[in-house]
Amino acid sequence: MPSINGDNRPDGDSIPPSPSFKGNLDRFIYDSPPKKSLFVQQTQSSGAARTLKRKFSNGDEVEVDAVVSQESTRITRSVSRASTGLLPPSPQEKSRSEPSSPSRRTSGRQTPSTSTTTVTAARRAPFASTPNLRSPVSPVCNLRDTIPHNLVLLFIGVNPGIMTGQTGHVYAHPSNLYWKLLHSSGITDYRHPPSDTYRLPELYSVGNTNIVARPTKDASQLSRKEMDDGVPVLERKVREKRPEAVCLVGKSIWEAVWRVRRGRAIKKEEFRYGWQDEGERMGKTKGWKGARVFVATTTSGLAAGMTMGEKQAVWDELGEWVKRRRDEREKEGIPKVTVVEDVDGAD
Repeated sequence: MPSINGDNRPDGDSIPPSPSFKGNLDRFIYDSPPKKSLFVQQTQSSGAARTLKRKFSNGDEVEVDAVVSQESTRITRSVSRASTGLLPPSPQEKSRSEPSSPSRRTSGRQTPSTSTTTVTAARRAPFASTPNLRSPVSPVCNLRDTIPHNLVLLFIGVNPGIMTGQTGHVYAHPSNLYWKLLHSSGITDYRHPPSDTYRLPELYSVGNTNIVARPTKDASQLSRKEMDDGVPVLERKVREKRPEAVCLVGKSIWEAVWRVRRGRAIKKEEFRYGWQDEGERMGKTKGWKGARVFVATTTSGLAAGMTMGEKQAVWDELGEWVKRRRDEREKEGIPKVTVVEDVDGAD
């Protein structure tokens, strides 16, 4: 069928250009060299997500996830370690560069990538060495002993915790059960805050000290030698201030006293909570028979060996004795403690 142009050529055929200046003009046409920049070749498209293949000038190919919208195209890419020239390719990158087997190919839409891999040439520095938990270097300790003369009861703890050392108040950590058990056993009229540490002697005739003065996060960071070295210090404090009884707040304190006195560890069948034998009194000296010894459960919130009911039963026994002795002393006309004295823990 003849075209609308009136000639015999079919529609759409191109007309070869007429030569100009007998073809000599072609010698002056500038042909730019091929650019070395990267180019993107689309290999797969599915909906709004595409997988593109990016070719580098050195021949490397990297698959790229792209998010395509009607307004613009956003490409987030991961650069190969080998293509940067900084590091040899990792085993993962080598496996990605190899053709995937049919069994490993997945069908369906690919999830667009939104992260960029950063190439780091330097290796990570090794971890710092673990600090020595038994280091003699200690945190600050503002806690003072409260041991005036002739107390009804002197509490002996293991050592101050970090918060106790900082605040200067005994058993200051909120998880510690000391102040709760002190009230529930009847030793105090209500649950005092740790800031009332230095009021306990004049209000209830009870005081506080520790077998080790060094603060730690927990008692497991103390050495056996530290515990054993604290026993003669306790004996001297009790001998000088002469409380009627001492309460060891925790099994480990009594174990240290037993080791120092007998030169061996206490056997399982030899240990018991509560009042100890009369021969176990502390601070004995000429003219004074010493203070009775009561072993109570630890009040640490980290200890989970006993139920709260079992702990309460031990502390109730102690509380009944303290209340009875305070009443008896009042009837006997023994004056209450009104002055709190500091005791240096050094030998």
